[in-house]
Amino acid sequence: MAMVKKSFAVTDQQDCWIKAQIQTGHYGNESEVVRELIRVRQLREQEGAREVELIRAKLRQAERSGFTDQSPADLLKEIQDGLGRDDV
Repeated sequence: MAMVKKSFAVTDQQDCWIKAQIQTGHYGNESEVVRELIRVRQLREQEGAREVELIRAKLRQAERSGFTDQSPADLLKEIQDGLGRDDV
């Protein structure tokens, strides 16, 4: 895979953390640390997309079974609107 050189700034605290990760021996250089962080984020986003698709499939199944008369889109919106609320 081709590598593309990037230049970016981090805070002093972030720089110290990156250097500490290298000192543990888990990484050989700063680029390895940053690439690992990107990989972890990419995996998390992929998992999130799979979870959403699973929810959508369950909603379609509920609609077909007569469990609800709401459309999958309406149910998903209701769920999304309720996320983060304490009054569940």
